[in-house]
Amino acid sequence: MSTDYLEITKLHVEFDGFVAIDSVDLTVLQGDLRFLIGPNGAGKTTLIDAITGLVPATGSARYGSTELLGRKVHQIVRMGVGRTFQTASVFEDLTVLQNLDIAAGFGRSPLSLLRKRRSVPPEVEKALTAVGLESLALRPAGVLAHGQKQWLEIGMLLVQDARVMLLDEPVAGMSHEEREETGHLLKRIGADRTVIVIEHDMDFVRTFADSVTVMHGGRVLAEGTVAEIQADERVQEVYLGRSVAAITEEVG
Repeated sequence: MSTDYLEITKLHVEFDGFVAIDSVDLTVLQGDLRFLIGPNGAGKTTLIDAITGLVPATGSARYGSTELLGRKVHQIVRMGVGRTFQTASVFEDLTVLQNLDIAAGFGRSPLSLLRKRRSVPPEVEKALTAVGLESLALRPAGVLAHGQKQWLEIGMLLVQDARVMLLDEPVAGMSHEEREETGHLLKRIGADRTVIVIEHDMDFVRTFADSVTVMHGGRVLAEGTVAEIQADERVQEVYLGRSVAAITEEVG
């Protein structure tokens, strides 16, 4: 097995006696574009929060041979684990290029960040191309369309060379065209990274997921391909709320 994988074992998160994540086991390999689905309150975002150090957790979350739990947020980022939020976190008054340059400078010293750049760093140029924002490089991030801001945030992870990407509802609020572009982007970047996508848009999941994990009540309810998940009666009961026949007719 490649060392580029995320392995979660017996992960447990509790808030004042409320169990938000209940002994979850989850393994995601490099190149497997994994979608995490489930009803509101299933624990999807809390799971990502635990992996990235935003909430305390017990159990284990390892990237390769390195334990993530118990580390500070900035340490986890330096280890190559990055995430996005439901609302894009970009510097709206700065240009697309400046946003990427700041993200690229995460591991540099303050002195090097103050030096004037004579050219665009290769990693920034590569990220601009990857997310399709070359023509908008000098535009303020605040004027970008909703989908473009999400692409910029993904680009900011790319320039940090994040090997694990955890994306929280990246296509929420996007147009159909933006969703299609985002899906193809995720396929490209997920080919040589470990990527988990939280998503509610089942059409998007069906089109782009390599595999799916369904959560319910803080636990993993089911895992498998899209076809396997759609045929699982437990998933239909707690999440889709529809019969096998109805789902088959919709996607057939």
